Amino acid sequence: MHIHHLNCGTDCPLGGALFDGRSAGPLGRIVCHCLLIETPAHGLVLVDTGYGLRDVAHPHRHPDPRISLPWRLMLNIRLREQETAIRQVEALGYRAGDVRHIIATHLDFDHAGGLEDFPNATVHVMQREYDDATGPRRGIVARNRWRTRQLDDVGAWRRYGARGEAWFGFDAVRDLDGLPPEILMVPLPGHTWGHAGVAIRQADGWLLHAGDAYFYRGEMRQARRRCTPGLRAYQRLMEVDATQRLRNQDRLRRLSVERRGEVTVTCTHDPVELERCQAGDPL
Repeated sequence: MHIHHLNCGTDCPLGGALFDGRSAGPLGRIVCHCLLIETPAHGLVLVDTGYGLRDVAHPHRHPDPRISLPWRLMLNIRLREQETAIRQVEALGYRAGDVRHIIATHLDFDHAGGLEDFPNATVHVMQREYDDATGPRRGIVARNRWRTRQLDDVGAWRRYGARGEAWFGFDAVRDLDGLPPEILMVPLPGHTWGHAGVAIRQADGWLLHAGDAYFYRGEMRQARRRCTPGLRAYQRLMEVDATQRLRNQDRLRRLSVERRGEVTVTCTHDPVELERCQAGDPL
């Protein structure tokens, strides 16, 4: 399987290096790292979609905006049509119908905005994430993170519970409907209760897209966690359970150190991790 690493959305929050750890100016750069997987027999598979065409065209249409204005201002979201997953799929010579499956790490607005751009795709998600995103949303974070307008035209859902089969000490959901056995979902609750990573077995080892289980490169591949103040604060704002989030993050950190020859770990929002993956030299 060949994997393309895409940036399907850019946020430029005020704070520069206090967010991304490297910007010299006042604005930082946060990406939406998605995967496009070419499979031999199962068509194209997306892991997350970032922002979509409808987000770009009408992000704040009332009465139910696709992106809440306070979150757009806080993150300084740059909505660009050329960064949508559908336009990048087309630039590679494919059509929307060639994407047969989408695996959602979770359904936050910056991960699920492009689901409706692929009307023929089956969307795979954890049952708890689907229930929380489509059910009653209590509290300011829940009302702003899950946007029903991004989900109401999705036609085919496949929902999963945690089945408990082991993957490097983590529970894993195997045998995803219609997908090859080399692709697994790895439940990683904490950011949301239904949050999950996606593991892909390649010839030279595993790639784990950990979604929002962590946000910054310094949180992995070393014994002690290091994170910028801006991203540390944002993770706290968005978490549903600090204990679960930090526990799973610690387990991922140990995995990234102890199994570095077998498993490559990357997340959604770190631009350096994305750039290194695109260059074929992941951290």
